[in-house]
Amino acid sequence: MKIGQVAQAAEVSIDTVRFYERRGVLPPPPRRPSGYRAYPDSTVERIRMARELQQLGFTLDEIIDALQSHGGDATCESERWRLEAVIARIDSKIAELQKTRQNTVKALQDCAAGRCRFVPAGSSGQRL
Repeated sequence: MKIGQVAQAAEVSIDTVRFYERRGVLPPPPRRPSGYRAYPDSTVERIRMARELQQLGFTLDEIIDALQSHGGDATCESERWRLEAVIARIDSKIAELQKTRQNTVKALQDCAAGRCRFVPAGSSGQRL
């Protein structure tokens, strides 16, 4: 398959295919005598899998590692830890966002009470 055919079948741009190849998500394809890349049919499925892993919250490095793991011998059981790590990272981000929200709510309450953090101390103007 040519790169345009791969991109169309995988529903990504040609630039995405090239990016995935540069980053190691896709192995370098062999070249035809004309110099064009000749992608195997499996490239489309690999791109789709990478996109699905991205939607699950995997980083690009984690996707590369997962796709290269076990030389193709990966099972759900052997790869479960990857999903657990993503969940832990998501939970950590949620906790950070909750803390940020609490701080912002507090700042809003302070502002409503006349203690706006955006007005220099001693200023008579109320902004925000």
